Amino acid sequence: MSARSASGSAGTSSPPPVDDRKELFSWYFYDWANSAFSTTVVTVFLGPYLTNIAKAAADADGLVHPLGISVFADSFFPYMVSLSVLLQVFFLPILGAIADYSHLKKQMLGFFAYLGAFATMGLYFLQGDNYLLGGGLFLLANLSFGASIVFYNAFLPEISSLEKRDTVSSQGWAMGYLGGGILLAVNLVLFLNAENFGVTTGHAVRISMASAGLWWAIFTIIPLLNLNRRQPLKSLQAGERMLTVGFRQLFHTLRHLPQYPQTLLFLIAYLLYNDGIQTVIALSSQFGSEELGIGASSLIAVILMVQFVAFGGALFFGYLAGKIGTKRAILASLVIWSLTVIYAYAFLQTEVQFFLMAAVIAVVLGGSQALSRSVFSTMIPKGQEAEYFSLYEISERGTSWIGPLVFGLALQMTGSYRVGILSVVIFFVAGLVLLPFVDFRRAAVEAGNAE
Repeated sequence: MSARSASGSAGTSSPPPVDDRKELFSWYFYDWANSAFSTTVVTVFLGPYLTNIAKAAADADGLVHPLGISVFADSFFPYMVSLSVLLQVFFLPILGAIADYSHLKKQMLGFFAYLGAFATMGLYFLQGDNYLLGGGLFLLANLSFGASIVFYNAFLPEISSLEKRDTVSSQGWAMGYLGGGILLAVNLVLFLNAENFGVTTGHAVRISMASAGLWWAIFTIIPLLNLNRRQPLKSLQAGERMLTVGFRQLFHTLRHLPQYPQTLLFLIAYLLYNDGIQTVIALSSQFGSEELGIGASSLIAVILMVQFVAFGGALFFGYLAGKIGTKRAILASLVIWSLTVIYAYAFLQTEVQFFLMAAVIAVVLGGSQALSRSVFSTMIPKGQEAEYFSLYEISERGTSWIGPLVFGLALQMTGSYRVGILSVVIFFVAGLVLLPFVDFRRAAVEAGNAE
């Protein structure tokens, strides 16, 4: 209690301790809270439902006209995803820089978490042909989701020592998969048995999406109660304003990023192999449906299975990193990713094989991302955690169109989904080529984080 009281007022002596079990556990719970939005809303329900809403509003040519712009109804949701990413690319670095100049990181985490949660709960009212309501609420929710993740990730180097960073990051990812999986399982029971519960299928979808917002809001209370405030290492100079310093610091960071060559090299390697990961996540269901003829119910079961297997996979890779080192553990995951894509191209034939392949992907899914987050946290100059994690977040999202583009071009030129999925291997190979050249220890030294 004394540490929390001391940290709450400026000018007091001792900063809050690192590796505090209560604070770490509370930090994990934000992954548990926000993953419901990713799984229930983005991955499963909103895309098909909003597309049907847009089709109901379409004219005879199948077009809707938001703000006077003609858009195919089927393209409305993907365009909303792209627009939300574009807005994040602009806003998140500014928010990150502002957070580094203030002691408001926890408050900003809470603000954007609840803004996103309430926007998600508002999806309950999405029905009829009101596609603009759905698009606007999703835009607000997804932008808020990305912003809250920046502040959430920025706590990692403050609450965890270097020795425990991999384990802490992995346990956070694992909690996210578990929380998202539990709520998705409950919602799928409602969706698949809607008539037995006395509701229509559409009503079940709206209840499910709203439940994700409610889940997000309720469990965000835990980190907001127990995460300690830390005083910023940087402060505004006379005449400076928070917004203008955010823009100035962003340009300063981009200009000086080459001064941390190992951090920059890791970021490039991560962007490449993570693009492969995101492409497999986004397109594996389409591959299963179109190439293997797997039905919708089986694909939903795969998504649910992945959540729970990934929980164990994230914990396993945290353990593995402690045994063989973080770099070797990430490289091992990239080898598995590469072999899995090659297997899908050359050998995958049946639904059972698809389930087994998804289980393998689930094992490496959380591990590769959790370890990447933890090692990046060691490469950030002190006092710039939120700012650098905003670059990390928008880089991940801002380049996530490249893999699907390569997949789409390969599919268009060859007419083969197998060639399309094989094309993704270039991103994992690029990571395998670049990552060995990153000196993790040197990167930490360059950033001033060596112990």
